Amino acid sequence: MNGRLFAWLARAELARTPGRAALSILAIALGLALGYAVHLVNSSALDEFGTAMRQVNGSADLQVRARAGNDFDEQVYERLSASGLIELGSPVIEAEVILPGTSDRLRILGLDVLRAARVTPALIGRSDRAGEGTEEGAGDGTANAARLFDDQAIYLSQHALKVLHRRVGDTLSLPIGGRIANLRIAGSLPGAPAGSLLGSMEIAGAQWHLNRLGRLSRIDLKLAEGVTPQQAQRDLPAVLGDTVQLISEDNEMNRAGDLSRAYRINLDMLALMALFTGAYLVYATQSLSVARRRAQLALLRVLGVSRAGLLQQILVEGAVLGAIGAALGLAAGTLLARTALSVLGGDLGGGYFQNSQPQLNWTPGAALVFFLLGLSAALLGSLLPAREAARAQPAVALKAGADPMDPRQRPRIDIAVALLAGGALSSVLPPLQGVPAFAYLAMGLLLFGGIALMPALARLLLGLLQKRRLRPLSLALACDRLWGAPSQATVAMCGIVASVSLIVAMGVMINSFRQSVDDWLGQLLPADLYVRVPGAGDNPLFDAVLQQQLGQLPGVAKTSFQRFLPLRLNPDRPAVLLLARTVDNSSALPLLRSTPVPAGHVPVWGSEAMVDLYGWQPGQTITLPLGQDYPSARFFVAGIWRDYARQHGSIIVRDEDYTRLSGDSKRSDAAFTLTPGSSAAALATRIRAAVPQALAERLEFAEPGDIRRSSLRIFDRSFAVTYVLQAVAIAIGLLGVSATFSAQTLARIKEFGMLRHIGVVRRQIVGMLAFEGLLLGGVGVTAGLVLGLVLSQVLIHVVNPQSFHWTMDTHIPWAMLASVALGLLVSTVTAAVLAGRHALSIDAVRAVREDW
Repeated sequence: MNGRLFAWLARAELARTPGRAALSILAIALGLALGYAVHLVNSSALDEFGTAMRQVNGSADLQVRARAGNDFDEQVYERLSASGLIELGSPVIEAEVILPGTSDRLRILGLDVLRAARVTPALIGRSDRAGEGTEEGAGDGTANAARLFDDQAIYLSQHALKVLHRRVGDTLSLPIGGRIANLRIAGSLPGAPAGSLLGSMEIAGAQWHLNRLGRLSRIDLKLAEGVTPQQAQRDLPAVLGDTVQLISEDNEMNRAGDLSRAYRINLDMLALMALFTGAYLVYATQSLSVARRRAQLALLRVLGVSRAGLLQQILVEGAVLGAIGAALGLAAGTLLARTALSVLGGDLGGGYFQNSQPQLNWTPGAALVFFLLGLSAALLGSLLPAREAARAQPAVALKAGADPMDPRQRPRIDIAVALLAGGALSSVLPPLQGVPAFAYLAMGLLLFGGIALMPALARLLLGLLQKRRLRPLSLALACDRLWGAPSQATVAMCGIVASVSLIVAMGVMINSFRQSVDDWLGQLLPADLYVRVPGAGDNPLFDAVLQQQLGQLPGVAKTSFQRFLPLRLNPDRPAVLLLARTVDNSSALPLLRSTPVPAGHVPVWGSEAMVDLYGWQPGQTITLPLGQDYPSARFFVAGIWRDYARQHGSIIVRDEDYTRLSGDSKRSDAAFTLTPGSSAAALATRIRAAVPQALAERLEFAEPGDIRRSSLRIFDRSFAVTYVLQAVAIAIGLLGVSATFSAQTLARIKEFGMLRHIGVVRRQIVGMLAFEGLLLGGVGVTAGLVLGLVLSQVLIHVVNPQSFHWTMDTHIPWAMLASVALGLLVSTVTAAVLAGRHALSIDAVRAVREDW
């Protein structure tokens, strides 16, 4: 086709229907903006995490960390030094404390300054003059060095100083180890990662203040010359024993990626669903454009334009829409990402990168990929209308109002059946490298299969109506019109099905998850009052004596104490959490599967993640590390329980078994069941009076209802972005369906003029349009609800277990579904009627004067 003619036709078409073109551009832009924003935020957070990890780890080749808990005996350092495989080992103590007056956690590192200077120099403090930022004691190196070895001194990152509203030279009071430690801020950490809440101390002082004498959290290693990391990982375990493990930088990055990967992928897929809805709007716009210009396009064929030229014409029109929408989407996505990073931080509410404020990481490669995604969505939406226009017979298409689909021809269902069968098969396939790729493929195939089935469903239902004598006349005209123009009816109905099914799938999944979490909390919180010490995970503060004293307080019928212990079973995966707690009756746990425990065996109950990630099964015997004195112990897997709090694995062991095997009797959390008539508030007062004053000031009390409300608030925050994506999908769906019916109605001006000529009054034509919207909307909404419920089951029973390693029960939000269905029905009827009134405002003679 001549380039100038081609450009003129495309420009004329876009100028003739600017509203529909703008809506298609907006849909592409919204879907792309959400997906690109999610990508930018997550890539920025991961990049910031990797940078921070490299700064904190410095030039260490490997790290030594505990397999159980957060620390190990410092004698490991002596064995390392004697191995001959390392040049230098830098011992480190790590701990987190709650900052006074905030919910933020300060990470404290205790360092051997002389060794850390060669491995992690960024963590060495700089002694600044208060408020000046210049090096103090530049002429007095001895005094400066003395400050670095001061066991009462702490060096803080710039971000920590800002959050704490402190300056160098001030005193900082921190709740550590059941008491308040008063430390002097001796300087700053200029090499600390940006935005980090980090503090550095001399290692001996840190061990003393943290009550970790003789313990280490990690050892950063520089290997001896000629020793490779692979050789060290092969030979050092024999020297170190089985209470510690070697970790490489790759291990750490794998762990970081695993923590948030499922969350990131699911957000990306939900964003792509919004982009798919945008692709449908392009399809609807192009289909209606082709239908309206059928005679014009046929005339071009008669004048010598080839099929390929006509195909190219429609595709490039769609590409123009896609390119504009993609460009706007990239700009909007960048702005959204910048806003999300400042408001939600790097975790998008998911809790994976807390206290993280990364800088936006914009890369041209990622922008190009997303631009091509938007362009591809528009081209995909234009492909079928373009093929239809190219295949149309010119002689038939020249007849105004002709529909390319013969209503007497039976629509094919073989493609729809094949897609649905492929979706069902894909839904039972296992994940691909931990990603539910086949599950997402199943959703796509089921969605397209359901949409492909609509022509046959429309023909079946309309055929049943055709055989009946319908009253009033408006209803009969509506049925006859839909029967005579099945392709246009199919376009409108497919749009409703696509929008409704995606909205329903997301809505049912979110509601099911939220309700399942609520039910789970109700089963897991049987006590009347719960007590915890924030930040005490590394140093449990309820010893055996204090536990006994608290159990004897007036108003206490029963006590239960709990200990949390991280276990690193695989260097490449995040730690699993061992929970030592009272288990009077295993039926009180949210068990999914269980088996009787043979006599003489020690039972444990693993979460669903232990099945997926570590292959646990009820009846299996496993070995777990529990500490220095008891490096490992054998347990019998008595059951699998549901744990929504920890997606990477958790293990429950009976309180008495843990104490006997590990020798550790300290606990970090407590639960109290009250005697009849007792008050939770009164018991809280007695508990504060019974514990040391420094500990009393740190205790947090909560009743089951408070914990449930707080947990659901956290749930809603974690799903904040998902709620936004769902709202956008609903908005695009409503706009898309309204635009489709409006465009179809406006394209029928000649038809309305002819009806007016044969005696049909305006009121009857408006009624016909209302019935058309009601019929198509009712069928489309019903089919969309059914398809959406099927897709929700794939999300609930396939995507979520493969992504997060937990299952849930289906809870259908009937009120939400009813409101969405009603909203779409009202939108279709209203759009058709309003557009019809506008079309009927044209004089009947002028409406048909161009009919040839």
